[in-house]
Amino acid sequence: MDRNSFDQEIYEIIRDIPSGHVATYRQIARLAGYPNYARMVGRTLSHASESLELPCHRVVNSQGRPAPGWTEQKRLLEKEGILFKKNGCVNMKLHLWIPETFPE
Repeated sequence: MDRNSFDQEIYEIIRDIPSGHVATYRQIARLAGYPNYARMVGRTLSHASESLELPCHRVVNSQGRPAPGWTEQKRLLEKEGILFKKNGCVNMKLHLWIPETFPE
């Protein structure tokens, strides 16, 4: 796997997540063709330059939990109309992005 190509593929997928929706790290890895690389997706996003202007705030873990230590993420999601449950997780039933090209 070429790391630069992987990163670019991840960036393109992140750009496709529509406002008001979230995707999971695992979902993004699967869309990129690397279903076992969810952690690498997280690393890629954590090292992405702010100049790319990626909507990284729309990526949460599989339970809908925002990234630990990134307090602004919840505010950004709420600004887009994302609802959170009492446990602090995104209401995935309402806001999970299901792209038409999602692999089975």
